[in-house]
Amino acid sequence: MILFLTTVILILITIIIFQVKRKREQNVTLQYIHTKLQAIINEQTNEKILVATSNQELQTLLTTINALLEDTHKILAKHRKTESSMKKMLANISHDLKTPLTVVLGYTEMLQLQHSVSDAERNRLLAGIHVKTEEVLKLIHTFFDLAKIEAGDTDYPITKVNVNEICRKNILSFYDMVMSVGLQIDIHIPETPIYALGNEEALDRVLNNLIANAIAYGAEGRVLGLTVRADTSDVYIDVWDCGKGIEEYHIDSVFERMYTLEDSRNKTFQGSGLGLTITKRLVEIMNGTIQLTSIPYEKTVFTISLKRMMY
Repeated sequence: MILFLTTVILILITIIIFQVKRKREQNVTLQYIHTKLQAIINEQTNEKILVATSNQELQTLLTTINALLEDTHKILAKHRKTESSMKKMLANISHDLKTPLTVVLGYTEMLQLQHSVSDAERNRLLAGIHVKTEEVLKLIHTFFDLAKIEAGDTDYPITKVNVNEICRKNILSFYDMVMSVGLQIDIHIPETPIYALGNEEALDRVLNNLIANAIAYGAEGRVLGLTVRADTSDVYIDVWDCGKGIEEYHIDSVFERMYTLEDSRNKTFQGSGLGLTITKRLVEIMNGTIQLTSIPYEKTVFTISLKRMMY
């Protein structure tokens, strides 16, 4: 009997010691997790918490914490990228506003200080003021439009649209400009109507931006192309040119806010750096996608994809 009781007591003591040891180990592990998590948050590193443990509950907790950290890392990376983009955008907008406003100021000072200005000179200065003021207003309107689109403060109801007719209308609106720069037009639009899920106003603006870009940056290729094609599920619109194109290392960045190639800072091209950003946002509003492929001086293609709607 005494032997039995002694055995039971030893077993209970062993269990208690094991539980105390396990509890201590869990406390050490939890303290490590807390300290490591606090360090990751404070230093904003991309680390994860790695702990070797056989405790199933701790393993589940660590898996959840690491998944949350990974999501947080992605959000922080996106925030940093957006913050950097916004800083660059504000710097470029400041530059683009400063240039025409400086010209306007110079012209107005000339009109104020030179009392003997001839009528012809006065008209020239006033015309210059008018042109530069329109540049400023256009940039402000473009920036305001992007802000509204990104804030969701726009009304683009999604309906069934006739892609053929919208494309014909937009390419015809550029006819005079295309002829003036001596471009050939290569258009492939099927006679049979093709319908897509979209918004006519948004698609008009998207095509307007892409065709204007093709004329401005692809004129050296001497050809402007527009192709409408479809498969059983999607409608595709290709706007292309054979000009200088875009180098591969720029392709992933062209849709970013205020991203401009070096020569697009030249006012000959009148680039604000917001046109393609607005274009992409509008395509996304229509639940579509836009892709760019480019081989400089061979072919540069912007491809819009929208969901097809049958008759």
